[in-house]
Amino acid sequence: QVQVLETGGGLVQAGESLRLSCTVSGLRFDDYGMMWLRQAPGKGREGVACINTNQETFYYGTKTVKPRFTISLDNAKNTMYLQMNSLKPEDTAMYYCAAEEATIPSTCRGGTNQFEHWGQGILVTVSS
Repeated sequence: QVQVLETGGGLVQAGESLRLSCTVSGLRFDDYGMMWLRQAPGKGREGVACINTNQETFYYGTKTVKPRFTISLDNAKNTMYLQMNSLKPEDTAMYYCAAEEATIPSTCRGGTNQFEHWGQGILVTVSS
């Protein structure tokens, strides 16, 4: 049985940092492209960052997210990370990790959502 577990969320002040973790079990982690997505209150879900099986990365919102967020993988721990620095109130959202059995998730190539596995989401709240 595949399990996807996000940890590391919480309440922080603007300007502070958080590191989200997404640990996956029950599948061959190396075969999966991974992605972080988020959904702010009252808004639709949006992509944050992708990482492919070669650990190449892609960020949405290059002027807003990329300078502050870093996506990474630790294959030995079956874990994906999202380091978030200089957090802003507009980063407040539920953050989700997702896995697709592909070199890079379809969504990250402009395609449709084909993720096979999702986490339950974790809340990040940034106060001003």
